[in-house]
Parts: sequence; structure tokens; C-alpha cells
Amino acid sequence: MGNIALAEKAVPRYTSYPTAPHFTPAVTADTYRDWLGKLSPCTSLSLYLHVPFCAAMCAYCGCHTKVTRRSEPVTAYRDHLLAEIDLVARLTPARQVRHLHWGGGTPSMLGEAGLTLIADRLARRFQIGSEAEHAIELDPRQLGRGLAAALKRVGVTRASLGVQDLNPHVQQAIGRVQPLEVVAAAVEALHAAGIDALSFDLMYGLPHQSMADLMRTIELAAAMRPSRISLFGYAHVPWFKTHQRLIDETALPDAVERFRQQTAAREALQALGYEAIGLDHFARPDDAMAVAARDQRLKRNFQGYTTDDAEALIGFGASAIGRLPQGFVQNAPDIGGYERAVAAGAPATVRGLALSLEDRVRADAIERLMCDFSADLEAVARRHGVARDFFDRDLEQMRPLESEGLVLRSDRTVVVSDAGRPLVRVVASLFDAHLAKAGRHSSAV
Repeated sequence: MGNIALAEKAVPRYTSYPTAPHFTPAVTADTYRDWLGKLSPCTSLSLYLHVPFCAAMCAYCGCHTKVTRRSEPVTAYRDHLLAEIDLVARLTPARQVRHLHWGGGTPSMLGEAGLTLIADRLARRFQIGSEAEHAIELDPRQLGRGLAAALKRVGVTRASLGVQDLNPHVQQAIGRVQPLEVVAAAVEALHAAGIDALSFDLMYGLPHQSMADLMRTIELAAAMRPSRISLFGYAHVPWFKTHQRLIDETALPDAVERFRQQTAAREALQALGYEAIGLDHFARPDDAMAVAARDQRLKRNFQGYTTDDAEALIGFGASAIGRLPQGFVQNAPDIGGYERAVAAGAPATVRGLALSLEDRVRADAIERLMCDFSADLEAVARRHGVARDFFDRDLEQMRPLESEGLVLRSDRTVVVSDAGRPLVRVVASLFDAHLAKAGRHSSAV
């Protein structure tokens, strides 16, 4: 039962370090202007566009989004995105784009015309390389052949579909009814348009979701042959996302069952030919993410595991987070505040974090643990020019995990064992100097 207790421990997902709860208003719009201006013309960029609108709210959702059925708010938001793109392009000499990602919400709420306008503006203001991955998150219920063709025209190379679960009673419980036929039609539309790199998001730990339900979803999803599958545990955080109060807490699996589901799902996906990537991603062996994982070139950012190795991430839209060499920035989370700032000709930055040397060293170690399940801590220290014993106090805290067989240690090299891999967030948290200071987090599994 020791592993179950650790599985219930509340720890960050470590899509960044330090994590977003530690961002402060000390990083301002003027800070962002300064950081952007100091980027070199040779700095490689990743662009993220956040579209915080959905046609309906799913009860499980943890994203920053709001429901609208009117076109006017979406059109106004589109115009502010265009203005923000122009503003940022004026503030920085950096132009070389390696990766472009649309997230939400539901980016397709912009419509074919809106997506095209924004993609054209990005292409005029930045240089999007011919090898750049251009990815978008999609709701299968809103994807037809017309939209798929439009996505291909604007350069989309990968589509990520929010599948979650394919059992009708579970879909009813989470407020997202999308029959298998709807998902299959979306996949067919994308293939017909020439977009063949597909990713599916699946979830375990959902209300009324049995082990058999989860296995059925995995089998049906894999039959549609996405090149990547992300398997996320439902994070029940009603204190943060109040609409999750719609979910019947008594119908949620307990920690023991969640652990069983996660373990069984991982084994099932591997049996179906997917390689396990980090904590919760799976990919076909020939997929770029699987290759990067084998070569220990995998990265982790706010979209999760990624092959994106750009030197700077620029976020556009309400709540969007950026990462520059100097630190993190985040736009105003409320649409009104975001739009007012952009209309005034200023970056919408309201908080962030300037990285210290210690932050950079710890971020490196945490990323390697999360991506490779191992870290040569002495090599990490050497890369950053700090003392070889930088992590020794943290290693002392690891002894209980060693005794449980969850981690193996040789001097200053840490390897997460097969048994410890589902708990890698707990291992990473031992190197988190900010963890006790702020924030509430979801359970480790």
C-alpha cells in the first residue's frame, strides 16, 4: 500500500519548473518587452495560440475556456489575436519558427476564415520553416471535411483529437457525448484532407468508468491508428474548476482503482504496438516522439511531452504562457483584461518568473527525470557550472523511495525503476525547491 499512498500525493505535473502557481506580478509587460527585444534574430521560436472558447463545457475540463454560442466574442478575440501577433513581431527580431501549436478551448471556434486570417498573419510576421510541426487541438464533434481541408491549406501537419472515453454512459457522466462514429468520421475527414499525423487524448479515473470501459476505449482508439496517444488521469480539482462540481464524486474510482487503471492501460497500449513515452504519452515506434525518447532528446513544456526544442516559446491569447531565456511570462487570464491590454498597444503580460541559476539547474534535472526516467545529476551540475554536490541534500530525501525499490542510485545518477515510473512526479518533486511555498495540485496518479 506504500505505492498507493504515494499515488495519492499531490504534486505538480512539471510541464514547467518552477510551476505556474509560483509566477508573480513582478514580471510585467515592460519586462516582457525587454526580454523580447533581447532575443537574437537567430533565436528559434515555438508559437502557441490559445483560443479560450467552447460550444459547451465538459464537466471534467481543466482548461482555461468559456462557453459561447455567439460569434461576436469570438470575432473580437480573433482581431485581438491578430493585433497581438503584430505587436510581438514589432518587439522582437526573432523570426525563425520551428513549432506552432493551437490550443484551447476549441481553436476551430474561430471558423475556417478566422483560422486562415491568423495563419496568414503569422506567416507574414514570422518565418515558419518547411519542417516545422504545425499542430492543433480539435473537438471531433466540430470537425467536418470542410474544416479539415481548411486546416490542410493553412499548413496544419498534426491534429490532436479530444477522445477521452468511447463508452456512452461515461460520456454522459462527463458531459461530452461523442459516439464512436463521430470520432471515426473526424479521423476520416483529416485523412481525406491529407493530415495523417494524429494524436488522441484519452482519460482514466473518470466517473462510472470501469476497467472494462477503459480497455474498450483503448482498443477502439488504437484501431483508428493514431500515431500518438496521451493517457491522462482525470484531475478532480473542483476548488479550481467549479464546473467539476457537476461530477458525482461518489462515482469516481478510489486511489487503488486509479492505480490499477493506469497500470493496465499502459500495458494494453504497449501490447498494441505503442512505445511508452515518459509518464503518460505513447507513440508508434516510427513517430518522431518515439525516436526522440529513444535518443533522450525528448522535451517537456506546457503542451506536455514534445519534440519541440525551440529556444523560446511565445504565447498568444488570454492566459497563454511564454518561456524566454530569461524566464516565464503569462498573459492576463481573463479575456477582457487581455483584450484591453492589446487594444492599448501593450503586451498582455500580468505575471511570470525570472529564472535564477538554481531554478535552471533544478529545471534541467526535473525535465530529464520526467522525460528519460533517469538523471545524471553530476552532469546536470556541470552543464550549469555549479558544484558537483549541488543535489546531495535532495538525494538524502530519496532514501525512502530507494528502500521501496522505486528508484535506483549510483553515486549521483538516479534511475526511476519500472515500478517507480507511474510515480515519477513524486520523484521529481524531491528536487522542487518551491513546492512547499504555494499551490494545490492533483494526485500523482
